[in-house]
Amino acid sequence: MARLEPCPPEFEATRKALHRVAEQVVAPARKPHNEIALMVTPGGFGTPEFEYDGRRMTVRVDGAELVVETDDTETRSSLSTIAEAAAVVGEELYPDGLPAGDDDLGVDAASARLLAEFYALAAAALASFEQGLGPEDDPSATNLWPEHFDVALEAGAEAAGTRANYGGSPGDDDHTEPYLYVGPWTAEVRGALWNAAGFNGAELAYAELVAAEDPAAAALEFFEARHRALAGDQI
Repeated sequence: MARLEPCPPEFEATRKALHRVAEQVVAPARKPHNEIALMVTPGGFGTPEFEYDGRRMTVRVDGAELVVETDDTETRSSLSTIAEAAAVVGEELYPDGLPAGDDDLGVDAASARLLAEFYALAAAALASFEQGLGPEDDPSATNLWPEHFDVALEAGAEAAGTRANYGGSPGDDDHTEPYLYVGPWTAEVRGALWNAAGFNGAELAYAELVAAEDPAAAALEFFEARHRALAGDQI
């Protein structure tokens, strides 16, 4: 994978704007109603394919654009406001009413591209990590959750205290930039491997991924090292 670029100054504002789009526009459009899990898609994030009224559909974000695919038809629209984005998706897909919001989202195209690249890196690392897991780890599906806007899976034996969330966050109240994380469910972790700020676990800062010659390898090793530590009780 190519080297990652540093976050531009507009990144945090764009991340927050796209988080709103995920929560208010994209996830509510998915069918069945209240199936909110999203996934990493080309250029960003979106719904899995779903069926509505006899049509195969997806709703996704590609960079700074909203994309609605219906059977073989694709509609693209620049992201401007929540209300305009929802109108592009279509009122019929929102049984609770069209999402509202007329303030300019202010999505920066370069920041949106960087977010998409981070999601792609995290999803690829999680896929490689999952391939190395055994049946005792019982890995979950990998989803992009609109509430926290992170892409993650769960793995490990809950009875043995080794189950944890493995994922990538684009940032939050404690982190202005993206980061990878491992969050054990019950294990009380300590030591150099477990350096997270704001939660019990480990994090790999975006700056470390930018500095890495091979960000994909660094991401995979981050997940695997914490999995080994949990499995070996080296916490």
